Amino acid sequence: MQAISELDPRLQLAVDMRISGLDIMHGELKVLMVDTENKLAEYTDHDNEQYDQTVDRLHLEGYLDALSDLYQLTYQLSFAIMDKEKEQE
Repeated sequence: MQAISELDPRLQLAVDMRISGLDIMHGELKVLMVDTENKLAEYTDHDNEQYDQTVDRLHLEGYLDALSDLYQLTYQLSFAIMDKEKEQE
């Protein structure tokens, strides 16, 4: 894990391009969600019940739920910001 002051180079590029923090978060959350969905697919591709209740699978499902909630929040914040900007015009 990188130190807090260090950004992944692709995230730093987005900052350097002056992309809003909310847009960067939105994109990064989507990447994390897809990665987590792919990891979960490994568990759901099996017909064996022992895969259904593993701690790793349950952890990934909870993690995906949290990511999804934050992803939805980025939409809500974006629309709220756009509404305020329209009001100021």
